[in-house]
Amino acid sequence: MPTELARHHAATQQRANDGARLVLRGIALNALLAVVKLAGGILGHTYALIADAAESMLDILSSLLVWAGFRVAAQPPDANHPYGHGKAEPLAGMAVSLIIFAMAAWLAKQALHEIATPHQGPAWWTLVVLAGVIVAKTWFSRRMGIAGEKVGSTALGIEALHHWSDAMTSAAAFVGISIALWAGPGWETADDWAALFACVIIAFNGFGMFMKALGDVMDMAAPKTFENEVRVLALAVPGVSALDKLRVRKSGLSYLVDIQVRVDGDLSVRAGHAIAHAVTDALLAAAPLKISDVTVHIEPMK
Repeated sequence: MPTELARHHAATQQRANDGARLVLRGIALNALLAVVKLAGGILGHTYALIADAAESMLDILSSLLVWAGFRVAAQPPDANHPYGHGKAEPLAGMAVSLIIFAMAAWLAKQALHEIATPHQGPAWWTLVVLAGVIVAKTWFSRRMGIAGEKVGSTALGIEALHHWSDAMTSAAAFVGISIALWAGPGWETADDWAALFACVIIAFNGFGMFMKALGDVMDMAAPKTFENEVRVLALAVPGVSALDKLRVRKSGLSYLVDIQVRVDGDLSVRAGHAIAHAVTDALLAAAPLKISDVTVHIEPMK
């Protein structure tokens, strides 16, 4: 593998490893919160907390899928995967979104069962547990979202939305339990209705997560702002007179660029080849753009 490509792959690999470590911290947080919520739900007689605990347990499974996706995405290009293994990252995100849909359906079914079944009202101290969960999840969602934007990871963005969804379901449970405690007898199912409402939030977020990951897998075009930055860099290379086609697609944690540049038609093949190399070097050197592969086509000016 050429030195230049190896260096840029190393940067992609580092981003994948950083993402994997953050996902592992999220797994540890979910494990801790699952135990707290399950104990609080059983002792405090609130299904909303038990459902929240079940969701946290499933979160651990989904996070493991994302972690595995990062580990695969970090592998270098090989003979069978010349562009690397970056697609493993959005594929893991898609798998997580499907798990979220299934989880929303299961929680909704259980919530409806609890609504139809008379049961004891929740204990007041479960509100304290939920408040702690909301704060922890909101904080970690924000942290993971920032990290996802920094490394350009769809899977981390999905994980951030997942943690935010957890915070919202806990907030819904907080409201439901508050209503049950304030209104008294006859309102014991308020937290179950809150859990049912939370399922709608989970399903809505799951759809958004799925579509975002699907866009990466289907090679959706990069944002126009990104393309414009690529155009500016390419046009700044000496010898480049104009640009024709430009195609940019995201592959995991990096971007692949296919660009057509126009040069003086009287230049020698060797000179045109040197300009193509200069364009490639300029784009690969733009670290903030996270470009890992560039294909340059040389065309003569008309």
